[in-house]
Amino acid sequence: MSAPNVDKPNEGIVGQISNTIANAANYVSETIQGNSAEASKEANKQQAKGNTADDSISGRVSGAMGAASDKIDQHSHEAQAKANKEAI
Repeated sequence: MSAPNVDKPNEGIVGQISNTIANAANYVSETIQGNSAEASKEANKQQAKGNTADDSISGRVSGAMGAASDKIDQHSHEAQAKANKEAI
């Protein structure tokens, strides 16, 4: 018998099923996180436009910076979700 492959510890049918389930769960998680980042981005965009209670200059700048950060997070989560979906 050969030694198990340490680079691919989950080989075989059971391992493939485990990996598929893990990838599916990660896909759902990343999709949800991406949607949350998108919602936060939209809220921050409204704050940056001055459409909230905090329409001060600092509040608007904070909203703009938050929207930019959320956009990066959104794209990151979408890319990770896509990678997990393709691995299923």
